[in-house]
Amino acid sequence: MRRKAKNKKRQITPKDPEALVSKFINMMMRDGKKTKARKIVFGALEEVSKKLNKDSNEIFTKAIENVKPVLEVKSRRVGGATYQVPIEVTPNRAISLAFRWIKNAARSKKGASMKNCLATELIAAYNNEGAAVKKKEDTHKMAKANKAFSHYKW
Repeated sequence: MRRKAKNKKRQITPKDPEALVSKFINMMMRDGKKTKARKIVFGALEEVSKKLNKDSNEIFTKAIENVKPVLEVKSRRVGGATYQVPIEVTPNRAISLAFRWIKNAARSKKGASMKNCLATELIAAYNNEGAAVKKKEDTHKMAKANKAFSHYKW
């Protein structure tokens, strides 16, 4: 039985129409510089919508949907051995992982500004390619490879 109370899910108050974009801005923020993060994200979304001639919110949500994982592996210690057990990802965690993978893929690119790197990564995710989508596929491959240990989940 749990000794600790469950964490309450905080509701964020979005300053823009899309709550998903607000969460992503908060994720992109470094050292409390929200204005800078907002400029980067909205600049990237504007650049993406110009390149693809579509609504930026539609592109952003589709990119997130393409990167969200369905399965992941968690380590379980049974007996003296540690097994990688595949488990289904909850919706909140899936969005969080998608944000993290897109952010890390954009930050790992060198040479261009963060706005341009984020824009190219969002376009790649929208087209089901790029580093963030590759990370999702690797996670799914790992989960499928360890399907034999799925009876250890509890």
